Amino acid sequence: MNTSFTVDKSLKDIHIGKCIEQKVTESNVPMIRICNYFKLDEDDIRNCYKSEDISAAALLQWSRLLNYDFFRLYSGHLMLYSSSSRINEKVSVLPVFRKNIYTKEVKDYLLEIISEKKKTIAEVIEIYGIPKTTLYNWLKKNLENNQNKRF
Repeated sequence: MNTSFTVDKSLKDIHIGKCIEQKVTESNVPMIRICNYFKLDEDDIRNCYKSEDISAAALLQWSRLLNYDFFRLYSGHLMLYSSSSRINEKVSVLPVFRKNIYTKEVKDYLLEIISEKKKTIAEVIEIYGIPKTTLYNWLKKNLENNQNKRF
C-alpha cells in the first residue's frame, strides 16, 4: 500500500480530500481537465484537496471523473464501525440492501487482524457482525491464495 495514502488500514479515519488528490496523482489527470470538468479554478480544486469532507454530489462527480468509487471508503467504515444492534428498527421507504458488500479493504483488514492475532475469529464475528460462514470462507480463500503464491 502506498505510504502517502490517507485512509488508515482500518478505514477508521478518512480524509477524503487527500484521497482524491492521491487518486488524481495516480491517474495523471491534468489540472486543466479537472478545472474544466468542475468549472472551477485551480485554487478551488486545491482547496478541495484540503477538505476532510465534501458534499455527496461533489464526491459523485469526483468518482465519475477519476473512475473510482470513493463512497466505498465510507461503506467500509460503516461495515466496521456502525452499531450492529437492530433494536427498534423502523421500516423505511428507502431501499434495503439484503447483502453487505464487503470491500477488499475490509476483508484484508479483518484477515490481517486475525493473522496478527490482534483479535480472535470469535471477536471479529462479535465486534464487526461478520457472519461466521462468510469469515471462514475468506480465511479459506486467503489460505488457498497464499499457498498458490508459494509455487
